[in-house]
Amino acid sequence: MANTAPDLATHSAPRPTPAASPWAAVGVSAFDELLYQTILHQPDADRAGWAVLTGTTPGRVDEACDRLLALGLLQLPDSMGGLRAVDPRVAIRALIRRRETESELLAATAEEMATVYEAGLLREDPSRLLDVVSGEGANSARLEELYARAEHEVCIFDTPPYLAPRTPQLDLQTELLNRGVGFRTVYAATALEDPDVLYHAWKMVELGEQARVLPAVPVKLLVVDGRRAMLPLTAAAAGGYCSVVIRHSAVTDALQRLFELAWQQATPLGQPVADGELSDGERTLARLLAAGMKDEAVARHLGVSLRTLRRRVSDLQERLGAASRFQLGMRAAQRGWV
Repeated sequence: MANTAPDLATHSAPRPTPAASPWAAVGVSAFDELLYQTILHQPDADRAGWAVLTGTTPGRVDEACDRLLALGLLQLPDSMGGLRAVDPRVAIRALIRRRETESELLAATAEEMATVYEAGLLREDPSRLLDVVSGEGANSARLEELYARAEHEVCIFDTPPYLAPRTPQLDLQTELLNRGVGFRTVYAATALEDPDVLYHAWKMVELGEQARVLPAVPVKLLVVDGRRAMLPLTAAAAGGYCSVVIRHSAVTDALQRLFELAWQQATPLGQPVADGELSDGERTLARLLAAGMKDEAVARHLGVSLRTLRRRVSDLQERLGAASRFQLGMRAAQRGWV
């Protein structure tokens, strides 16, 4: 009878893969990978044969087989024979899914661990909770970093002066909205007197930002997920820009509460307007008035004289039975006009 056993002498084991093998990403060591590929090449060899092919001892092969079984890369012996490799297309995808699940579980604990970490920083050295950032480039980079780490909501006080172009910030904020991060901004009315800022604000509202307006806000401010805050320390005309980034602490909690108080008092900006209620010009006028802008700034935006503007405001007040511009803004908001 012919010898049907595999001729181990005529087959060489697969070469070990480099240390940077992608198998390591799913928890497979270099030797376990080598053994698995050997089994794929020589499925009919037994453990002793695989030991010869891999140049190791049967005991080490036994231990590696146990690991490959636990990882789902091998299946247990059955009536048809000994250990068999699982189809790599099935086994490797299952390994990847398992690792993704483990990574998601680990990520879910990140905030809890960060709380412990930041509390430890506070006890050890309170100054480590504050990072002072100097220069426009460094501030822009830190702002991008904060946006990238946002998971739930970004809250902003928006007020002049502006030391950087609006377009890059619009791109960053749009990216956040697209990945489901909430955005709330309280604009200072003086900020909206700048046509570029007003365009930016309305564009953000169209994209999903919740925006409100106050005559003034206490400080330029960014709060991310209620845990990290960034605000200016100085804004010298000739000396660059200096800000501070604050990690989670009683200070960030207080800044978030400050934002919430301002939010409650602010007037909504850019709410949907019922069709047929206002002309385009009246809609724009109502929005600008509700934003608390001065007559001169509103007139510039509309391209009309102060006299014409005041006549239009008077007409709107009469339509709504409003005795003052404030009451006009309130009633226009109640009707959904602004």
